[in-house]
Amino acid sequence: MSSVREFMHKGLITCPPAASLAKAAALLREHLIHGVIVTDEHNHPVGVVSDTDLLAGEWLGGTPENLAIMRAMTAGELMTKPVATIPAGTTPAEAAAELRRKHVARLVVTDGSDPIGVISVSDLLAAIPRDSSRRELVRHVMSWGYVACHPNTPIVEAARAMLERNSRSLVVLGRGGKLAGVVTGFDLLGSLIDASQRYRVVADYMSPAVTTLPDARLTEAIDLMLTKEIHRVIVLDPDVPEGPPLGLISTTDIVVEMASPGSAWRM
Repeated sequence: MSSVREFMHKGLITCPPAASLAKAAALLREHLIHGVIVTDEHNHPVGVVSDTDLLAGEWLGGTPENLAIMRAMTAGELMTKPVATIPAGTTPAEAAAELRRKHVARLVVTDGSDPIGVISVSDLLAAIPRDSSRRELVRHVMSWGYVACHPNTPIVEAARAMLERNSRSLVVLGRGGKLAGVVTGFDLLGSLIDASQRYRVVADYMSPAVTTLPDARLTEAIDLMLTKEIHRVIVLDPDVPEGPPLGLISTTDIVVEMASPGSAWRM
């Protein structure tokens, strides 16, 4: 039986509690990850700073005075704690259930008491068998709603929308509701590193959307996420392809399905 050891990212990307938020943001961008592990003087994990945490901290920057407070904050002050862990021998389906139960996006993988890697929502995609016969279409698993914004939305307001609606991304819709792109919290991290970017708009940061159709095979959507290294694919309406999307399918949607009782992936 497979275990999370086979699919985890080996090793940890870490920072000390005294690291600045800008340093944490720079680590996330450098390593293309969504969470950096905060370790103590003995190299033991004590917390996690994620892109979502950083965007939440960014709201202290509403005034010049509060912006100065935010820039003086450290990873130790902002981090989420304690660190959620899982043994290396845990199966992918059990890991999916644990991610769902704890409402987290990653778990530190341990061998005994030693941390040896990280397993994230996106890592679990590689664990999904390609011959699953149940709930095999995108429409069976996708989210039929999404949070959207306009290309001219200020990035501070885009980040606020993500936080208030507990969403890691926004679908960007242009004139007539036509799909224009996608912007993620990860895309907005630059505003924490360079304060001059705070006054730009979503159009400056958004990426072209990767799309699929509701009757596409679920494995095709998974392969898109893996090959393009993305966390979500936009689902278009086949009857009105130039109109607003029907919804989206994300790594989280798939992990929720993996963790569901009766899932083909829990065999």
